[in-house]
Amino acid sequence: MRISVLRTPHSAFRTHFLPARLILLAVCLLPMVAAAASNPPVEKRIGWRIRLPLPLDDAAKNRVIRFGRKALERAQAEKVQPVLIFQFDVPKGQEAAAGESNFGAVWEMADFLSSREMNEAVTVAYIPQSLPGHALLAALACQEIIMGQDASLGPVTGQAKVIPAPIRSAYKDIAQRRHTLPEAIALGLLDPQLEVYSAVTDLGTEYVTPEGLEKLKKDRTVQSTEDFKPAGDAQIFARKLRLPGLIKSYADDRLALARALDLPPAAVQDDPSLTGEWKTVRIDLKGPIRSGEAARIQKLIEDNRRRGVNFICLWIDSAGGAPDESSDLATYLAGLPSDEVRTVAYVPSKARATAAIVAEACDQVIVGPDAELGGSGDDNMSADEIDQFTQTIRQYIAPKKGRYWSLTAALINPRLEIFRCTRPGGEEEFLSDEELQQPENLGKWTKDQRIHAPGSPLLLKGREAVALGLAQDEVNDFQGLKRYYGLENDPELVEPGWADVLIEALGKPGVAVLLLIVGFVSLYLELHAPGIGVGGFAALVCFALFFWSQFLGGTADWLEVILFLAGVACLLLEIFVIPGFGIFGLGGGAMMIIALILASQTFVFPQNAYQFAQLRRSLLMIAGAAGGLLVGMFFLRKWLPRAPLLGRLILAPPDETEQETIGRRELLVDFENLLGKQGRTTTPLYPAGKARIGDALIDVIADGEMIDRGKPVEVVEVRGNRVLVRELSVE
Repeated sequence: MRISVLRTPHSAFRTHFLPARLILLAVCLLPMVAAAASNPPVEKRIGWRIRLPLPLDDAAKNRVIRFGRKALERAQAEKVQPVLIFQFDVPKGQEAAAGESNFGAVWEMADFLSSREMNEAVTVAYIPQSLPGHALLAALACQEIIMGQDASLGPVTGQAKVIPAPIRSAYKDIAQRRHTLPEAIALGLLDPQLEVYSAVTDLGTEYVTPEGLEKLKKDRTVQSTEDFKPAGDAQIFARKLRLPGLIKSYADDRLALARALDLPPAAVQDDPSLTGEWKTVRIDLKGPIRSGEAARIQKLIEDNRRRGVNFICLWIDSAGGAPDESSDLATYLAGLPSDEVRTVAYVPSKARATAAIVAEACDQVIVGPDAELGGSGDDNMSADEIDQFTQTIRQYIAPKKGRYWSLTAALINPRLEIFRCTRPGGEEEFLSDEELQQPENLGKWTKDQRIHAPGSPLLLKGREAVALGLAQDEVNDFQGLKRYYGLENDPELVEPGWADVLIEALGKPGVAVLLLIVGFVSLYLELHAPGIGVGGFAALVCFALFFWSQFLGGTADWLEVILFLAGVACLLLEIFVIPGFGIFGLGGGAMMIIALILASQTFVFPQNAYQFAQLRRSLLMIAGAAGGLLVGMFFLRKWLPRAPLLGRLILAPPDETEQETIGRRELLVDFENLLGKQGRTTTPLYPAGKARIGDALIDVIADGEMIDRGKPVEVVEVRGNRVLVRELSVE
């Protein structure tokens, strides 16, 4: 009974208080459950990059603050972990000024970057080249520093002997907040005369100033010391920081940067809307990519960038085209500063062959579910053209866009074999054997299944392109693209203006040949007409339109214009000044032909099959113009002299009787009977031409100044078949 009595109250106590204990436990766990519900697990990490050209000023500070806060807002809305990359760039040609960052602006920037607000993101200072001046303070305020292999920190203050106390305190404060670099190294960079030691103790390696070293020796056992930064050194290079692990990784391009941050290459993005609002336009690339396409789109983009546009939607519906033109366009798109303008390729239907590479040169690719990307297209590329395009992708386009090159190149290169590869962190990529053997990839990837065998270019449907990472996402229509980027209104469709349409029309081969025919026929007409008249004006207009269209179309330059004008000058010199047809005539004609050929193509000497084909088209254009000139000359001589009103534009050819008389006189070379006789010029004498002396039409040469048509002249000298005349003064 005692046991029962003793147990009963205890059992009753447990029975009575159990619900209360459960309620208390629930109350304690409720905030945790609510927090978990309000903060669901983050699905993925995404990197946003902002470029900061040195020197830094108040405008740069405001951009950083706006970028950081907008990125945090978007990350919270998209439920992603933001990795904010601040890239410090030294502009070319401004190396001297790069170290002159405004300390006040940099201090406010560093204070913001090291604040509790920014602890919600991973902040990274990326230094591809060097970081001079007080911009170092902003880098110290980030949680991590990544540098290029040859990059350096400093000099900050040069060889300044006195560092103001507030500046020294600012560096000390930021270094203590973040511990990105040890405080001693931060102060050593600020003050070049300050020596910094690395001291090995029983607790590890510490970096201290001489004063700190003495204190360290009193507190613990110092096993060894090394002069890490000697007094007088104003810079520390990445190699010296990398060796002891003060910086974790090198990165010389966007792909290496993504790898260093353990992010997929596509997860490192430049988003201008994080520092402002989208200003959007749309440019269409539809149909074959032909000559002048790169220049046309480049002009439209540059014109709109000057208007402040920062979002360009390139609507592509093309089966490819000219390899060199596509390569030029892709190279241009890849080189656009992605922190200033976002380029998005929208492919609802197809971007085959070279058009696929144009799409991949944009920052992002959005496809329709059944869109076609890659494969064969309009033009059959030769092996040399494929190799050249592959080199462009490998050396320029892929590094600029932070992509592995082989998967992109497989869209046009039928010889590439691509494998699905993974590495221990779970990251997945699609690489070729050649890429797997590169030092940065060797031993880091496990090769799994083959996804593309050699034999034909890689052709993907929209969903497949998204799965392989060649497209950002798929949408059903253009409205879906607008929703994807949060665009309220349709992007403005920009098309060529009247001048661009005129240039494109004039640049067509048929129109170009017509301009040359009319120009040369008009020039011929001018040479047989008095003074400078309709023929000369028409020739000037035709040749000006031809070179203007080729010039703005991107195939001609001032060299071709000067070469053509020099050729015309040589021909005129040969005709009017130097008798006969010699070196000036032949050289002038050759210069004109070369100028016209060069004005019709983008190269001087052909290097591949496409360029040889383009050269053939240029030669056919010149041949067509020459044939048209011969036909025009024939009809002008037959019809124009007898035409009403227009007959005065050209001298009528002599009839049969006159031709017989002229031939007999020229055969006998007997013009002595003309000495002292008077007549009237029937053509201008520049100085050679024709004059009617009595009833005869004679080839004459002006003795002295040139003589206009219809002027009275007198034969003053006869030398064989050369008849010299002098103009008579009219009282």
